[in-house]
Amino acid sequence: MLTFPHVHSRLTGRRTTRRVTAALLTATLLSGALALAPGAAGAPSAATDAVADPGTAATTPVRVNQAGYLPDGPKRATVVTTAAEPLAWQLRGASGAVAASGRTVVRGADAASGEATHLADFSAYRKSGSGFVLVVDGWSSAPFDIRADLYDTLRYDAMAFFYHQRSGTPIEASLVGPAYARPAGHVGMAPNQGDTDVPCQAGVCDYSQDVRGGWYDAGDHGKYVVNGGISVWLLVDSFARAERAGTASALGDSTLRVPERGNGVPDVLDEARWELDFLMRMQVPAGKPYAGMAFHKIHDAAWTGIPTRPELDGQARELHRPSTAATLNLAATAAQCARVFRPYDPAYAKRCLGVARTAWTAAKAEPALYAPDTDSTGGGPYNDTRVTDDFYWAASELYAATGERAYRDAVTSSPWHTSADALTPGGFNWADTAALGRLTLATAPNGLPASDIRRVRASVTAAADGHLATMAGQGYAVPIPATGYVWGSNSQVTNNAIVVATAYALTGRQRYRAGVLESMDYLLGRNTLDLSYVTGYGDAYARNQHHRFWAHQYDASLPNPPTGSLAGGPNSGLQDPVAQEHLAGCAPAACYIDDIGSYSTNEVTVNWNAPLAWLAAFAAERRPRS
Repeated sequence: MLTFPHVHSRLTGRRTTRRVTAALLTATLLSGALALAPGAAGAPSAATDAVADPGTAATTPVRVNQAGYLPDGPKRATVVTTAAEPLAWQLRGASGAVAASGRTVVRGADAASGEATHLADFSAYRKSGSGFVLVVDGWSSAPFDIRADLYDTLRYDAMAFFYHQRSGTPIEASLVGPAYARPAGHVGMAPNQGDTDVPCQAGVCDYSQDVRGGWYDAGDHGKYVVNGGISVWLLVDSFARAERAGTASALGDSTLRVPERGNGVPDVLDEARWELDFLMRMQVPAGKPYAGMAFHKIHDAAWTGIPTRPELDGQARELHRPSTAATLNLAATAAQCARVFRPYDPAYAKRCLGVARTAWTAAKAEPALYAPDTDSTGGGPYNDTRVTDDFYWAASELYAATGERAYRDAVTSSPWHTSADALTPGGFNWADTAALGRLTLATAPNGLPASDIRRVRASVTAAADGHLATMAGQGYAVPIPATGYVWGSNSQVTNNAIVVATAYALTGRQRYRAGVLESMDYLLGRNTLDLSYVTGYGDAYARNQHHRFWAHQYDASLPNPPTGSLAGGPNSGLQDPVAQEHLAGCAPAACYIDDIGSYSTNEVTVNWNAPLAWLAAFAAERRPRS
């Protein structure tokens, strides 16, 4: 995992008028018993130890969604304070006039942040405006808006991430702006050896394969089937969900800045196809050993340094041994392609289904061919020795696409079909994919008995209720437990929020929509660091994410990540040298530093931006829909 813009940027100021010194940040209490310092008491924080203007310094104890709130949505803030009694709050407009007022609710200790918290709820205020601040005991929050179109640009900025990450094609200035334009990477031009004729690692195969295209996975130049699989599934599922809700036009043709706009196919499906074509090129040809399976990954023979633009990558490229997990990812995503693309490109849908059937048969013939955990030179191993969940996911997609009995039997005979572990508090991810099958069966038309569909759907709403209960017990309303701050924790937040959004689609109950929007609040600044994890959104936001060519922190001629890029987020594992140096002793939710060298807390990846794009499209819809 180691690793344009919409020019629009929400409230991009750096708080120069409100930033306080590191000495103040580490003070235990300020006036009115409001506390600033994130993390464990006495421990160094991400804020105080970060370098190169990292933007991780909490500057106010009043924590809000810095982008803003929807007029008809929840509007809650977290106040960091040891006060034992409620405090008065005021919502003030841009002129300073009081728009609403009330008193906080004492919430007490928040395990993930190590902070004492209060809740300020101003949801009853439903008027629109810009430049609001929430004032508690003399302290002001970051400014924010209240408006119905709040998420419109994020919907497109988060989706634009994938065009930026495309391999094998020029990234055009007319679409992304001159700062982000670049020549095609990995197309065989010097010094680049390209992806059109890639040999295998020694001993894997005796031929080469055209595996051009697709998305660079993360901050490096690798392309991984299992990570690409969950990412493309989420993009296609985002469109399928919007179709069911009657809002698909927002993701339709000519809505995104992609070269394919105007071709009669929804742009989000055009973007997904760029990755789907690559995934299908990773299938082992007929007549070769492991025919029909998918190569696990393709990347450089050795790690490249930062910065390295993709067209300047001189490393040799290698295909890595096929795996059962990669093959099932190919089967699942190609089957989903067959179902969703059918109305727009039936010939392509037919091709996808043929690939999916072949991959399923190949995986059944090799059910335990695992990627080795030692294969980590030049790219992450993405090893996974439990693939029964991948079989369930692939079977669910093939059944939804075909209605055939063989796939239904594979679904109903899988232990995952009735397991409570398919939807867990920690969330689904590239290695845990049973939830994807469960969500497809809950939402896509299929021939399961009505009683079975009711049970599947009930499992989704039960999981969503669990996430809401987790949020209700926290100071910052995050849909992961205090133990869930792992590598890519922000993707676990977004993936769990997708489960909550699916429960809303199934029931129309407003508590689920509110839960999704509060999850967005966390990502956009209502957190212990008082920081938006989405580049370009908020008063202070992550801008030095780990990346090979969005590397402004290392080379001023290169850009920061484009607007709409999601940082991985707090990771209590501290698995890189920068995090280990600066974050020792951090509380789990404060284990983040906005430094390009902190790949374990601050990388960007396709499988983190995909659920952000899914949620932004959901949040941007004007009226609640079921």
